[in-house]
Amino acid sequence: MLKLAVYGKGGIGKSTTTSNLAAAFAVMGKKVIQIGCDPKADSTINLLHGKALTPVMNYLKEHEEGVGSLEEIAAEGFGGIICLETGGPTPGLGCAGRGILATFSLLEELDLFGVYQPDVVLYDVLGDVVCGGFAAPIREGYARKVLIVTSGEKMALYAAGNIHTAVKNFEDRGYASVGGIVLNRRDVEGEEEKVKALHRRIIWRFWRIFQGVGRFITMKKWE
Repeated sequence: MLKLAVYGKGGIGKSTTTSNLAAAFAVMGKKVIQIGCDPKADSTINLLHGKALTPVMNYLKEHEEGVGSLEEIAAEGFGGIICLETGGPTPGLGCAGRGILATFSLLEELDLFGVYQPDVVLYDVLGDVVCGGFAAPIREGYARKVLIVTSGEKMALYAAGNIHTAVKNFEDRGYASVGGIVLNRRDVEGEEEKVKALHRRIIWRFWRIFQGVGRFITMKKWE
């Protein structure tokens, strides 16, 4: 099972990248699960053809009896991709990381991977900083590789560097490691060279690991 967590600066295009990767794997005949780990709960909306999915945290608030089956919180999207959204608290009230941890605990109880037996699991993770609950996909062993989405903008590159440093700290403890960088172009002057420089500094394995799916990262919008 290939388990990937996609990180990057807020608004950099993680959800689009993650959904494109999920769609690419599905087109290749893989069984895919995508889990959105963002309080906005919009990671899977494109895969679900514009239909919003009820986040796990919202469902739990509305149903005191809890979740009885995976079908109550998951939906099937493009290419048979199983979509889930963790959701989170109202902005300014509570820690969104707790929503991720609570959701992961619930998915273990419901035996998500045992039931669906996916080939690929993708986590779309919010945040410029890898810490607390947002580190759960890599810290708890849910994801084995991390993709960092960036552009040539200064703040995006800064966030990418911070994320790499954080992930390296987890890697030293036997957790997930960085698998590569995805460039989401913003037409910044010298953008490709800036990202290549970052790539040379911190990562060199990306295209060897993902050479089979690299062509899909910039794939056209699916119908």
